[in-house]
Formats: sequence, structure tokens, C-alpha cells
Amino acid sequence: MTEVNNFTLRSAEEKDLSEIIRLLIEDDLGTTREHFSDPLLPSYREAFRAIRKDNNQLLLIVEYHNQVIGACHLTFMPSLSFKGSWRLNIENVHVDKKFQNQGVGKWMLKKAMDLGRERGCKIVQLTTNKKRFRAKAFYEKLGFEATHEGMKLYL
Repeated sequence: MTEVNNFTLRSAEEKDLSEIIRLLIEDDLGTTREHFSDPLLPSYREAFRAIRKDNNQLLLIVEYHNQVIGACHLTFMPSLSFKGSWRLNIENVHVDKKFQNQGVGKWMLKKAMDLGRERGCKIVQLTTNKKRFRAKAFYEKLGFEATHEGMKLYL
């Protein structure tokens, strides 16, 4: 657990799941693909438990005064390329709209990259939807470059 500027970064617990889903839905694109209900869809709990079981997966949350204000999902991946280097993949980066533009996302990603370094990762990669212009600009300010074209096929 790390605390700086009253932000706390920690591994997500199942009790945080509703707040993480809230952050996903708060995003413009998330409103069309996520679903909030009480109780949550079983698929959310199943995915959360699978992430927690996998030693190469880490779901992090940022708290501010015991309130979940940010989240990201890290995957540590071995790779044969780049001389067998490990990679850190960062997904589902979300910061509560009330806390955006206050350094939360930058702080969270810096901490995520520190964890990647600790695990021996040599490359950090992430994807962002092409419709998220502000997110792309944010990542570029942190030094990320759009070096590849990402592709998806929904099954």
C-alpha cells in the first residue's frame, strides 16, 4: 500500500467491485457496454476472481479518503521478443470524473510502471479507443507513442 497526496494505491478487493464497475460505466463508451445492477452480473464477479487468482494479473484501485476514485488493470506478460523481455500491459484506466485533471491518473500510471519495473518489465504497452482523444493526449504527455495499430475482433 502506498500513500502520496492523500491517494492510496492498493489491490482491489471484491468489496470494491461495484465502484470499479461504476467507473467503467461513467465513461462515455462504458455506458453502452457495461451494466450496473444490484447484485452485479455474475460475470463481473467471475472475471474479478479469475484476475485475483492469476499471479500475472493485478487489479488496482486508487482511494481518496476511503472513496474509490480510480482503477487500472495490469497484466505482466512474458515475451520471446526483445530478448525474452517481460511486458506490462495496462488496461481499463479510469479516474472518477470529479477527480480528473488533478494528477490522479498520472500518479496511478507512475505507480503501475514502478510495479512493472519491480517485476522486470522492459516494455509498457496499453491501448486506448480511437474515440478517446483526451485519453490519447494524456498518454502521449506521459511519453507513450502510438507505434502500432491495434485490432480487435469481437466473438
